[in-house]
Amino acid sequence: MPCFSSSVRLTSSIRRYIGVPRFPHSCPALLQNHIYQNRCSSTAVNKSTASCSYVIVGAGSAGCVLANRLSENASDSVLLLEAGPKDKQLGSTRLSWKIHMPAALTYNLCDDKYNWYYHTLPQAHMDDRVMYWPRGRVWGGSSSLNAMVYIRGHAEDYNRWQREGAEGWDYDHCLPYFRKAQTHELGADRYRGGDGPLHVTRGKTDHPLHHAFIKAGQQAGYPFTDDMNGFQQEGVGWMDMTIHRGKRWSTASAYLRPALSRPNLRTEVRCMVTRILFDGTRARGVEYQQDGQTKKVFADKEVILSGGAINSPQLLLLSGVGNADELRKHDIPVTQHLPGVGMNLQDHLELYVQHRCTQPITLYKAQKPFHMLKIGLEWLLKFTGYGATAHLESGGFIRSRPGVPHPDIQFHFLPSQVIDHGRVKSKIEAFQVHVGPMRSTSVGWIKLKSKDPKAHPIIQPNYLSTDADVWEFRESVKLTREIFAQEAFDPFRGPEVLPGPAVQSDAEIDAFVRQKADSAYHPSCTCKMGSAADSMAVVGPDLRVYGVEGLRVVDASVMPSMLSGNLNAPTIMIAEKAADAIKGIPSLHDPGVPVYRPTSLDTQR
Repeated sequence: MPCFSSSVRLTSSIRRYIGVPRFPHSCPALLQNHIYQNRCSSTAVNKSTASCSYVIVGAGSAGCVLANRLSENASDSVLLLEAGPKDKQLGSTRLSWKIHMPAALTYNLCDDKYNWYYHTLPQAHMDDRVMYWPRGRVWGGSSSLNAMVYIRGHAEDYNRWQREGAEGWDYDHCLPYFRKAQTHELGADRYRGGDGPLHVTRGKTDHPLHHAFIKAGQQAGYPFTDDMNGFQQEGVGWMDMTIHRGKRWSTASAYLRPALSRPNLRTEVRCMVTRILFDGTRARGVEYQQDGQTKKVFADKEVILSGGAINSPQLLLLSGVGNADELRKHDIPVTQHLPGVGMNLQDHLELYVQHRCTQPITLYKAQKPFHMLKIGLEWLLKFTGYGATAHLESGGFIRSRPGVPHPDIQFHFLPSQVIDHGRVKSKIEAFQVHVGPMRSTSVGWIKLKSKDPKAHPIIQPNYLSTDADVWEFRESVKLTREIFAQEAFDPFRGPEVLPGPAVQSDAEIDAFVRQKADSAYHPSCTCKMGSAADSMAVVGPDLRVYGVEGLRVVDASVMPSMLSGNLNAPTIMIAEKAADAIKGIPSLHDPGVPVYRPTSLDTQR
């Protein structure tokens, strides 16, 4: 069927021929919905159940990208299913300010309205602490909850993926998709995009403590980098952020909303997908629960899982795709034995090194009720001011020791104090740096707690289970202290709050790490991409699930190994690249892009 817009005039004879009822001119939405329902035709499996070309599970960082790109083809119909709600109330970003105001990010990290609110098993190497893992359950997914830091990782991360069996996922093949996705406010070049849907900007506060951090890093011997997503990741500099005109620029804002007017794209919210429907080993659709009812929808072409590194493996396991022995424990019929599902779990840990500030210039005062009201009103009226940034505007990447070929420690600097994920208010004028290793060697897993889809899975990240990880964290604390001791901080540096002056020996630092390190909210790698010869690979380089047909996974779970940086930008890139593969378009390729390498690896900096 051709793609009719609501403005096309249809004669009565044409209406009868194609089966379109006579709608009043004032109801174009009814016409659009009818056209979509015709595109989502009934199937031989169940004449009363809708069928679409593609069913996408999860309207998060990857799912919104796929919904946009796959619905570009007017002959394909796309259904996007999201367990949470929309990211607006009554169509207004202002009414949903807890999502769209960048400075309000901790509100949704601290409750379960838009958040799966996961927790891990007690961590044996972290004093048996249970770790909190917020994950987005709303349009935009975790891109509607995160700190809006835009970091791609290092070129060598992607070259390593290629060596690990992800053929065609080296830097030369990934960089073009970072560019395709992006519009950077500084303009396009060999590394930045200039006309993509994802707007990326730099901070606007010009805060003296951010300048102090960057200058102190240089005084400690690290280079300044003018673009840590470009030629040179290594060094200190200004962070890129997914903020546009003072508002969070999630994938719902960048990709989904611009596509909602297409008649071949339909979205459903507050629907919990409970299993993939198989005909033998071919995925035919999904079953989901919505408004107390169990519903089914079928896919003529593919089912695509974009639930993230926790939900995607959980849904595969609930559907009989995973380790057969584990599935039998829960009395789940085995569709395909794939032992790698839920395994290879990797995450970034981080901790805070904090100092009191001797000048009243931190965000402490801004967190008082009167000042919060002023900041909120300015943002609501103009989308400007302290509400228009997440304040993580500077940072850096360094190498932990000689011989490391590219940075393995990351800094995010904040002119404020954070306590318990922001669930406890700041108590003093203070500043901090978030610091942690980027390529930890501890690996965990995700398993089903029960066959009940609503039961959270068992999450075992196995943090700090290797000597290498313990050493890297200890070194992270020492290197951060060295930066804070530089002259640039002399006008601002008060006593150290964390770890505190009493923590000096290696044993004391290790104990502090066990007590205070927390997740940086970067779970990944649980449906790893790899070659067919890799028994633990879940998907191939085309992101098709091994051993079954009509099923792909497209999200952070397919990463073969952890990246050196935040994961939102890479997840968007993965979805952009996957969309071309799904549509049969050859991958973009830009060979020979220059990448900085240290002149010598004999020294740490």
